[in-house]
Parts: sequence; structure tokens; C-alpha cells
Amino acid sequence: MARWYARQGFDIVARNWTMRGGELDVVARRGRLVVVCEVKARATGAWGSPWEAMTPLKQQRVRRAGHVFVRTLGEKGLRVRFDVAAVTGTRLEVLEDAF
Repeated sequence: MARWYARQGFDIVARNWTMRGGELDVVARRGRLVVVCEVKARATGAWGSPWEAMTPLKQQRVRRAGHVFVRTLGEKGLRVRFDVAAVTGTRLEVLEDAF
């Protein structure tokens, strides 16, 4: 997933960053924009889509952790965007500004 952002011109700031009560899969940055991407993967669609795993509670945890991470950068004026990447088998879909 990080490679996808790198191809879009982003620098990868963190992978699998953890804090008490939350984890961020990929954090990428391009200029003043910081993107927090939650990755959901399934081998097949037999157990539902990866999108279904992005519950409101999970969104809340990712959002909280994302804002904590951005504060650790110590910069003002950064914009934060939350994306979700769904991987089913080998197919990748990225929903930008998902929540």
C-alpha cells in the first residue's frame, strides 16, 4: 500500500504506527497534506467485503490516532485526510477522504 502512495508522489512517514488504543497502517505526506490510510484486506469476498470491516468505531479509533500522530509532527497548518484501502485478492481499491 505504501508503494501506491509513493507512486502518487507522497513520502511515506510511517507504517504500522501504534499508540495505546489505536494503530495506523500507512501515513503518507505530500506538502501540507498528511494522509492516514487504513488498509483492509480479504483473500476473497466469501466473508464480506473489506469495506464492511471499517465500522464507525474503527473510524473513530483511526481518526483519534491520526490526530495524535499529526500532533507528534509538531507543525501547524497541516491538513489531514483519512483514506481506506480495500484489498480483495490482488485487487486494490483506494477510497480517498473516506471519513
